[in-house]
Amino acid sequence: MLGGQANPTVPTATPSGEAQGYAVTSPNDKDIGEQQILKRMEEYKPFTVSVYSPFFWTSNAALVSRGEEDDFVVAPGITLLYQPRITKTFYAEFGVTQQFFLYDRFSELNFASFDAIAGVVYYLPQFHNLSLRARYDYNRLTDTDHFNEFFVNHSIILNAEVPFQIGRAQQIFAGVALNLSFYAHPEAPRRNDYSFYVGYDVGLSRSFSIDAAARLAVRDYYVGDRTDVSEILSLSANYRIRDWLILSALSSFAWNQSNHSVFDYSVGNIGGGVALTLKF
Repeated sequence: MLGGQANPTVPTATPSGEAQGYAVTSPNDKDIGEQQILKRMEEYKPFTVSVYSPFFWTSNAALVSRGEEDDFVVAPGITLLYQPRITKTFYAEFGVTQQFFLYDRFSELNFASFDAIAGVVYYLPQFHNLSLRARYDYNRLTDTDHFNEFFVNHSIILNAEVPFQIGRAQQIFAGVALNLSFYAHPEAPRRNDYSFYVGYDVGLSRSFSIDAAARLAVRDYYVGDRTDVSEILSLSANYRIRDWLILSALSSFAWNQSNHSVFDYSVGNIGGGVALTLKF
C-alpha cells in the first residue's frame, strides 16, 4: 500500500486438478464393442504451502522523482492457503502470507508485510471460463528489527478475469481488479486501486514457460487530494525442475504519474527467484 513498486512476485495459487472442477468424459466407441477406459483421477488438494525468494536489482529503491539510487533486494516469503471446494466451480479461500523486503545498501528501507485473506472464487465455464473473486485482505507492515507496526490496512478486493486459449500451449487473459480500502492507520497512505490488466502465457515445453503482463492502475488516495496513474509491465521465464520446484527469471518496469509531481517516478527491476510449492 505504501509504495506501488512493481516488484516481481510469486503468482497466487489457484485450484487445480480437473478442468475448472469438471472431469472430462467421452462416449465409448460402440464399433469395437462396449469398453470402459479407466483413468486415475487426480484428487483435489485444497491445501497449498509456498516458500519463495525473489531477488532483484532495482533502479529506484526509494521510488523518488529525482536523485534515484539503485539497490539489490531479496524478498523471501511464505504463503499458506486453504481452498475448500464447495461445488464443482465454487471455492472458498483462506490464507496467510508473510514476506520480507531486505535491501543491501539502504537497509533503513527494510520492511515486512503480513497478509491474511478470506474470500471466495467462482468459475463460470459457460461464460468463456470467466473467474470471479471476492476477498477480504488484512495487511500489516512492520520493521524487520522489532516488528513494530507502522501501517495497517483493511480492504475488499474484487477481481474478474477471462482467459482466451490459443492452441494447447498459449493463453491470453484479461481482467479488472478493485482494491477498496475501508480502514487504514495511519490514514495518509490509504487509497483505493482500480486496475485493468492483460497477459500472455506460453508453454515452450513441459518444463519451460514464459509469462508477460501489462497493467494500468489508478490509485485514488483518501488524504491530500492525490491521484496516481501507474503503468506496469512484467515478464518472467519459468523453468519447472520438479512439480514442486520452479526457478524463474523476473523483470518488471513501472511508471507513475501523479497530480502532485513529487510522487512521479519510474523504476525497473531485474532478477530471479526460486519457489517451492506443496499441495495436499
